[in-house]
Amino acid sequence: MNRVTPAPATTPRVRRLPLAGVLRLGRPADIWFKPALSVVASVAPPNLALLALGRLDLAMYTMAGALCALYAHNRPYAARARTLAWVVLGMVGGLAVSLVAASLTHSAVVLVTIGALLAALQKAVCDATRIGPPGNVVPTFITSASLFAPQTLGQVPAHLAPALAAGGWAWVVGMAPGLLRPHGPERRATAAALRAAAAHAVTRGTGDGHARTRTAAAAAAQAAWQSLLSTRDTGTRRALERLVVRAEVALAAPADTDPQQLRAWARELTGTGPVPEVHDPAATAELLGVDAELAVPPRPLRQRLGPLAPIAVRTALGCALAGYAALALGIGRPYWALVTAASLYQANLALTWSRGVQRVVGNLVGVLLFAAVVPLAHLGPAALVLCCLALNFGAEALMGRNYWLGSVCVTPMALLITEFTRFQEPGRLIAERVVDTLVGALVGLLAAVVVTNRRAGDRVEQALAAAERAREHTARLLAEPVPAPAALEAARRSLAASLADLRATADAASGEWWQRALPQERVVHAEQAGHRTLAATARHQGLHRSARAEGVRP
Repeated sequence: MNRVTPAPATTPRVRRLPLAGVLRLGRPADIWFKPALSVVASVAPPNLALLALGRLDLAMYTMAGALCALYAHNRPYAARARTLAWVVLGMVGGLAVSLVAASLTHSAVVLVTIGALLAALQKAVCDATRIGPPGNVVPTFITSASLFAPQTLGQVPAHLAPALAAGGWAWVVGMAPGLLRPHGPERRATAAALRAAAAHAVTRGTGDGHARTRTAAAAAAQAAWQSLLSTRDTGTRRALERLVVRAEVALAAPADTDPQQLRAWARELTGTGPVPEVHDPAATAELLGVDAELAVPPRPLRQRLGPLAPIAVRTALGCALAGYAALALGIGRPYWALVTAASLYQANLALTWSRGVQRVVGNLVGVLLFAAVVPLAHLGPAALVLCCLALNFGAEALMGRNYWLGSVCVTPMALLITEFTRFQEPGRLIAERVVDTLVGALVGLLAAVVVTNRRAGDRVEQALAAAERAREHTARLLAEPVPAPAALEAARRSLAASLADLRATADAASGEWWQRALPQERVVHAEQAGHRTLAATARHQGLHRSARAEGVRP
């Protein structure tokens, strides 16, 4: 890896915002069809029931609960059950706040302010809990739109009830695939780690792109461990853990790894057959470190929220200003501008800028799709429901390719949802949505520029210190004549996690546009030293396993 000469630590640097590749389409996710089918299965029964009862005016509330089916598809089912339950409670709780606020005040300024504060809270909680896509955007859309729905205090319980019922149905839909493939999520995560390790093994550790493939393989392995750590089936977990260890051995010693074998294991995992067995007599001893990690409680939510304060402030300020600007322009739905601003904020300004470009392009193309679809949707309530279902499927099927492509379906779907109570004039809806999109994007980006994340550099220093401590601890264990296998495995896992955190923290900080120069050279050296120590650990564990298999002392 090339050495990077750092600028003086006190010199602020302005970073250019990227344009190249912002709209480039990626490969579809391995399970792109599962979220798409889940959301259709979750949304269709409540909406069709309301259609039969002639109460499509309640569809906005059932959508609040049904859209919870979008979450936690990458989590093992035991963890998914807990996560989806919290998502449903969070969605219904936010909806309750919005409905009560809408019933108590008609001041648009007050309602926009409440919506901005809710958006900031939802952004912070979603990022702190790493809930994954679609993150805070869906609950922010639901709560912001509900703030401007005509409401009385007495109607609130009757409107929360269908949302909670639809949320319960979404939980059932999310858990249903576990009946057929109870270990599907962790098998997919392990397969992804094996494929990424195989891609790195192809480079032999020195070929073109080896630094990129090593980073991708390390991230995939870390994601697989996080998935396995939430799995309670010890038998299956042990078999998958041995495969993840093999992926990490390939990461440490790519020149001595057969990538075809890794890919073959990955293919077996994506099927329905048994987990491939890796014959390793001593693997269980080394994996005792995972049990030690399971016994460590996670960091309190309060500690995880602290570093997210700048992002939360950006979200609150940007959403509030976007809503106020829309009100000043006389737009009847300021929550569209608010939601546009809320959807922009990512880990740093560079990513926020990219998301802004994607959002604007996707929404502008989406209103054109709405103009083409609306004559069909206006044929009747049944056609309206079916169009929304088709757009729900399209949004989730395409979102993984690029955010702007998924937004092409999300935009007309959001416009059609406003017509569940009554059909409206399409031209006016299109004009308002275009204006709100542009206002929300411009004001949201302005807030991201104004609220700088000066603590990003401090967090890089903290991540550096943690990685260096983890490496030193692992190195001390390696220096012992006979290190305890469980202690060495726990140290290796800690070092791998700290290196992944260092890379994520450095990437996030490098996208901030105005800050002191980052210690890039120290980051490079810490990563190099850490990966060398991981390689030494893998070699030591391999020798230890061989010696134990032969019945001799290593």
